[in-house]
Parts: sequence; structure tokens; C-alpha cells
Amino acid sequence: MRGVDVHGSESGREPGATGETGVDHEFLALERELAVFLRRARSSSGEMAREVHPDLEAAAYGLLVQLESAGRQRATDLAAYFGVGKATMSRQLRALEDLGLVAREPDPADGRAFLVHLTDEGLARYRSVRDARRERYVRKLADWDRAEVAELARLLHHLNTRAEE
Repeated sequence: MRGVDVHGSESGREPGATGETGVDHEFLALERELAVFLRRARSSSGEMAREVHPDLEAAAYGLLVQLESAGRQRATDLAAYFGVGKATMSRQLRALEDLGLVAREPDPADGRAFLVHLTDEGLARYRSVRDARRERYVRKLADWDRAEVAELARLLHHLNTRAEE
């Protein structure tokens, strides 16, 4: 019996067959495709960061995404979410603050802490870039069936949920 590879072509292998490393070919194919996807995502993040502001670091773009999505947050919560140290987070937030993209305000629940939020300028710039990115996805996937797009989103959500467990 022949299997079907990730591109829908017959692979010539039994489903669940293993390679030299003892790993199922389906998982090797998944690893390969995710590596390509992640490489492109990193490159895309850098491009989007520069579109928001020419001096914005690629790593800081994710902060804008999180702040837009979750709203005001403490720097310590952001550091925990991204898995970085407080010093790294502080440096990135200071850079975003210097660019006028984020601001800090006292946390009403704890006067010693601050909440970070997008400024109006930061929100406008981020949303402009985000909307342009979404339009690119729409164009790239225009020939896909809507059910395929929904299935891809569902599977990626499932993968992301598992990764966070």
C-alpha cells in the first residue's frame, strides 16, 4: 500500500512507515514543513516590524501583537508570556516607548507596578500593517476552498494549544 505525502501525492511508503531515524515519515514531513513555515514567519515578522517603524526590532513586533490582543499588561506578565527575562523585556519595552508605540501607566491594583499599553500611534501603525498582512493571506489563499482555510486554522490552533500545555 502506498501513502500520501503532505502535498497530496503518493509517497510510495506505507502510512506510518519509519525512516532511518526511526521516526514516522509523516512526522519528518511535518517537521520539514514547519521549519520552512517558521523561517518564513521570522522573515515576515522582520518585514512587518520595519513597516510599523523602520527602527523596530523584529522580536518587538510580537509585543505589539500581544498588547493589541490582550490589552494593558504588566511587563512581568509579558516577559512570562514570551519566555524572556525581565531585563530583556524592559529593554524591548523601552525601545518601543522611545519610538512612541507603547506607554506605561501606574497599575491601579499595585502602585509600585506599571501597565504597558499601545499608544494611539502604536495601535494605528500596528493595525495598518496587520490589515495589509491579512490582505496578503487572502490573495495567497484565494484559490483555496474556504473549508480548507478553516481546517488549516483549526489544525494550527490545535497545534498551538498543544504546544502551550
